[in-house]
Amino acid sequence: MIPRAPSARAVQRALHPQCSRTPNNRRTLASLESGGYNYETGEANGIKFASRDIPGPTTQLAIVARAGTRFQLFPGFAEGLEKFAFKSTHKRSSLRITREAELLGAELFAYHSRENLVIGAKFLREDLPYFTELLGEVISKTRFTRHELHEEVIRVIKLNQKSILANTDQMALNSAHSVAFHRGLGTALHPTSSVPITQYLHEQDLETFSQAAYAKPNFAVVANGANHGELSKWVGEFFQDSPAVAPEDFPAIETKPSRYFGGEERIAHDGGNNMILAFPGSGAYTGGHYKPEIAVLSSLLGGQSYIKWSPGFSLLARATAAQTQARVSTRNLSYMDAGLLTISMEGKASHIREASQTVVDILKAISTGDIAKDDIQKAIAKAKFRTLEAGQNIGTGLELTGAGLVQSGKPSQLDGIAEAIEGVTEDAVKKAAMSLLEGKATVSTVGDLFVLPFAEEIGLHCAIICSLHTRIKMSSAWKAAGLTYNRYLAVAARVVRRSLKEQPRLQAERRGEMDLRFAKWTNGKQGDNKSLATANASAMAEGAHEQKQ
Repeated sequence: MIPRAPSARAVQRALHPQCSRTPNNRRTLASLESGGYNYETGEANGIKFASRDIPGPTTQLAIVARAGTRFQLFPGFAEGLEKFAFKSTHKRSSLRITREAELLGAELFAYHSRENLVIGAKFLREDLPYFTELLGEVISKTRFTRHELHEEVIRVIKLNQKSILANTDQMALNSAHSVAFHRGLGTALHPTSSVPITQYLHEQDLETFSQAAYAKPNFAVVANGANHGELSKWVGEFFQDSPAVAPEDFPAIETKPSRYFGGEERIAHDGGNNMILAFPGSGAYTGGHYKPEIAVLSSLLGGQSYIKWSPGFSLLARATAAQTQARVSTRNLSYMDAGLLTISMEGKASHIREASQTVVDILKAISTGDIAKDDIQKAIAKAKFRTLEAGQNIGTGLELTGAGLVQSGKPSQLDGIAEAIEGVTEDAVKKAAMSLLEGKATVSTVGDLFVLPFAEEIGLHCAIICSLHTRIKMSSAWKAAGLTYNRYLAVAARVVRRSLKEQPRLQAERRGEMDLRFAKWTNGKQGDNKSLATANASAMAEGAHEQKQ
């Protein structure tokens, strides 16, 4: 057994050099003002890259490609490309990739969002050359084999489909995006169980889609904890095989601007209750559609608590304190050219019904200025913290920066975002709330539809309800003319037949010929048999004559 005293002295001697003196080259975490958390950008062989040399022994490297569900050509393509990451390439098998990563103590990851596909690795700082080479190989030399597609990729996608069926929160969020944006951003993050993915997913098409997604203008390389000069060197060396443009025989990845529609969708489900009220939000800072007042409004509404043992002090947290079985949270989901401000409610159906009305009342109070200035100042501080925290977060910062480089050539820089939020005024927040109430809302409801309210019941304008009212007004014209619905159809059919050319018109008129007769009974006696067609024609003529008089 080692004696206690000598072992203690050995520990003290080991720690003494570190505690007693500070090396000249010691580096500390940079503050926001020093720019240490901002990205340095560059380009090597036509490939955009950015790095943030944060002190530390580890590095996180990722490829951010414009290949999310918004840009996929067919259902399941984004998820299929994600699942093929780190499978066999023309140089290495998937087993070799896995074993080499384990030997180096690294972690490999891949995921997709509505706009981006992210493939990356976390590793020790000195292993940057190896993993830069690996990622370059993954995007340019992956073997899209039939057996891996059917035995591994599609099998996992189908498991994800089943998991979504029980996730009412995910169903409501997908519904809100679909109603708000229709296509593009409205595409579900994962294919629903009703989508026949095997009809669209083929290994040849996925390979061609990968060549379009990983063309040089469509992706960027982003690193945290890497020297900028070293990253430039290895990107230029290992990404030479990436195609300069997408294949000519494959449809180009569309980048149509997002358009907000709004509306309402209700889905019956016995696994839980979720309701989302959504409005046009703020886009990403790098996309040119950033609205700092929306970030402040999101923090002002709040709902969720960030302080332990406290229900929170945001407006919704205080107003919905009585609805103990309903959880309320507000988020602004930012995309490159659009955003969606969502207020999510989850829990007991009756409590969600009460909370939804409270949400609308709070928005009205904000729009009329019936809130304390102190609440606005707290919301500005909270919005600044949440935004800077998200940008400082390594994982979130990678995707935001890569998406900004691909879209506009600008990385996500924290300094500009902080200044924009600090410049928000109380009047700007009031106008933002008023614009939400005056515009079209998006309402997605999942759960007990007998209890959960409609949008109009809580005072929100909804595009689908408005369009229904419009159709009812248009369809009442035949009633004003004094026609029955059957007679209206007969007149419309006759007009269509008479507008046809000679031969089709004769054929259509023969189909309309009938030889039906009827007799009217009076006092138990049958009257004369009359032709039904003749009687209809004479009745229509009498109706038209009376209408003229």
